[in-house]
Amino acid sequence: MNPDSRILTITEGALKKILEIRSTENDAETLALVLAIAGAQGTEFSYSMHMTRVDMLDADDVVEYHGELPVAIPAGSVGNLTGATLEVSRNLLKPGLSIENPNSPSPKILGDGPPLDLSGPVAEQVDQVIQTQINPSIASHGGVAELVAVEEGVAYVRLGGACQGCGLADVTLSQGIETTIVASVPEVHQVIDVTDHNSGENPYYEQSKK
Repeated sequence: MNPDSRILTITEGALKKILEIRSTENDAETLALVLAIAGAQGTEFSYSMHMTRVDMLDADDVVEYHGELPVAIPAGSVGNLTGATLEVSRNLLKPGLSIENPNSPSPKILGDGPPLDLSGPVAEQVDQVIQTQINPSIASHGGVAELVAVEEGVAYVRLGGACQGCGLADVTLSQGIETTIVASVPEVHQVIDVTDHNSGENPYYEQSKK
């Protein structure tokens, strides 16, 4: 594929990191990276990123190759990811991967679904955001999040299902979960993952799509 015709750009550093993550899994050469728009908060998109076997991709996913890495983008996310760049995070406080996207949510996207009527203690507000906005999104690839505690503006969450043990959980957290919670609950300024990612057996791609 001509690089100029690709939907997504992946920097050399980001591609190296993703391939390193993929290499730790059984049958690594059969796995594709799936990147999708998970939702929208204000003027920013949130994202879902996981690995799944190539033979389990949806028929309408758009697949492009970045070196030896197949990258699948669901048809509904193609327009809003065109021109985006997946790169190594420049934020030293949040190492990992990040997405620079020239596109922003349209009024239609922002208006989808009834607005949240958040009330009550901050922890209850965060839990409502997790249950109504985050979990329905990450459930598409077998993930689930739960609130552990909120202390001094920091929400502590535990990831389960497909997100537990996933090498790309940091992207799900920073580009999806944290973005959504911080935008929805102003009293929260940071989200920390307290998951034990060393437990579980390759959960994230085995449960991703059936």
